[in-house]
Amino acid sequence: MESNGRQGGIQLLLAAEQEAQHIVNSARNAKLARLKQAKEEAENEVSEHRAHMEAEFQRKVAATSGDSGSNVKRLEEETDAKIQHLKSETSRISYDVVNMLLKHVNAVKN
Repeated sequence: MESNGRQGGIQLLLAAEQEAQHIVNSARNAKLARLKQAKEEAENEVSEHRAHMEAEFQRKVAATSGDSGSNVKRLEEETDAKIQHLKSETSRISYDVVNMLLKHVNAVKN
């Protein structure tokens, strides 16, 4: 009978050991699955961030140098403003310049 009791105790210990092994394996598998999921999430986040930064870079490049149409328009506006300024200055002082030239041309030197 004592032999039966030992056998039963050993069987009970083996069953408990197998159950513990199943629990450990299950936890290990869950951990590996979570690590894989975390890695995929991190890769997706990095990919999204990279795409966002690339789009921002392309936008800045287009705004500064790539969009020559806006630069051309700005330069044309600046040039037109300078031309208008020169024309107004010319019309403002042209009478005085003509009078000065006539004065020097008509002045007779001996």
